[in-house]
Amino acid sequence: MLSNLLDALRMVIVSVTFFLGYRIGFEHGYDPVGQLHFMIPIIVVTIAGISGIEGLIGGKSAAAAKGFASDGNYQRQSAIAMLSYAVIAVVVSLARWGIASELTIFLAFAFFLVFSGINHAVDAVRRRNFAWQNVNRPFIALLLVAGMIYPVVLALKGL
Repeated sequence: MLSNLLDALRMVIVSVTFFLGYRIGFEHGYDPVGQLHFMIPIIVVTIAGISGIEGLIGGKSAAAAKGFASDGNYQRQSAIAMLSYAVIAVVVSLARWGIASELTIFLAFAFFLVFSGINHAVDAVRRRNFAWQNVNRPFIALLLVAGMIYPVVLALKGL
């Protein structure tokens, strides 16, 4: 139950972030750096931060919601890794290290999400694990990456 609520919360926050981020980006011409400066910390903190906290305080129920076994220590390690993405995204943003640093943490996180999505897809096929939180991961990862390609590519061109 908590895992489903947190999953919905992540989706809502990221959706609102996309809406506001693109609005910010197109406010005065197009500013991909301004858009990404707003979006990256919110997206990474929302997905990785909530997932990390969920893994630490409700790891067994989170694993069950995805159709996975509860691995205890390994799950805690994964939760801590997710929290590290969130913390570094906040540090990079607050320290104003610039778009190159923001893109670095985002691309590392996006890389993780894509491969995590592949892992969930393979699990769905191999083990016929059609739990909602398992089968939605590949699609959500692809949507996130697709929505970020345009501003990321333009921001990289400006470096």
